[in-house]
Amino acid sequence: MTEHQRIHPVVVQDVEAPPSPSPPPPPTRPLLPQVTFRSEKGNPARNQVPLGHLIAARPPPLAPPKSGNCLCKCLCWTLSLLIFLLIIVGATAGILYLVFQPKIPKYSVDDLRISDLTLNFDLSLYARFNVKITAENPNKKIGIYYEKGSHLSVWYKNTNLCQGSIPRFYQGHQNKTAFNVVLTGQNQYGRTLLDAMQEQQQTRRIPLDLKIDVPVSIKLGKLKLNKVRIMGTCMLIVDNLSTNSLISIKASTCNFGLKL
Repeated sequence: MTEHQRIHPVVVQDVEAPPSPSPPPPPTRPLLPQVTFRSEKGNPARNQVPLGHLIAARPPPLAPPKSGNCLCKCLCWTLSLLIFLLIIVGATAGILYLVFQPKIPKYSVDDLRISDLTLNFDLSLYARFNVKITAENPNKKIGIYYEKGSHLSVWYKNTNLCQGSIPRFYQGHQNKTAFNVVLTGQNQYGRTLLDAMQEQQQTRRIPLDLKIDVPVSIKLGKLKLNKVRIMGTCMLIVDNLSTNSLISIKASTCNFGLKL
């Protein structure tokens, strides 16, 4: 070797190795899956929409109509109104009763005469009774109008003998009014009826019923109310049924009431 080879020392420097990169974090899954819509072009990547967006965009459901609540309110208002009206009517009636203190009129049969009791050729029985009746109004502040359409009748053991009516008139406060009523009638079972009454006459106790049905109007001060009906029966016991003779009334019981 002609030339001396030069040996240069090689300086070895410690070169730090670059830090190894940390592993990438695992991919996180979306909480809500993605919904893929496929378009006509067949590219689903462009049409992926998160399901959360769809849920958020959905309109809130409409509340059902509260028809039940409206119906309950209407019923409550109607019942309340009816109860209020009943209270008003009851209070008014109570006040009127306390102020006027109404009482039912009283009736009595003072006299009874038979002017005709004849058996006809067709065996029907014709009867004509004359009855004297006294009507008493015991009220201090109430007047009574006796209206048209009254009906009086005399009965013997559920058999109608004759009928008539009371004349129209006005009866003032605490007043007694006597009137005569003519009652006439005809019964087709005259023979059988007359035999039964003649047999009963032997006992000197013949039951007769006088039934009264009278429409009246009540006057409270200057106010005239609507019509009501006075209905009742006077149960009589007489001693005979002789025509054109004095008939004695041995017993008389009268019961009457009002019918609206």
